[in-house]
Amino acid sequence: MDVRTPQDLGAAVRGRRHALKLSQSKVAEAAGVSRAWLAEFETGKSTVELGRVLSVLEVFDFTLDLRAPDEAPAEMTGAQTDELVDLDALMEEYDRGNA
Repeated sequence: MDVRTPQDLGAAVRGRRHALKLSQSKVAEAAGVSRAWLAEFETGKSTVELGRVLSVLEVFDFTLDLRAPDEAPAEMTGAQTDELVDLDALMEEYDRGNA
């Protein structure tokens, strides 16, 4: 997934949290942040502390893959592709009030 904005990153975390059926409180506790901070992060707050962001990403075993525009994305293994979440479908379900 290409993340280009704080909203993209927050949506990815929120989508993964929903897919795993975890509450904001549980994730916040595991990451060592407040539930209120996590809620702001998930909605794309642009002024968040990088250390806290990395702590939340670690809860989900997410990694950041930084690359230059001329570099191809890293190849994913079969196990990694099995874990992918259709973020668009999750967001549509959330918007309909089903999540």
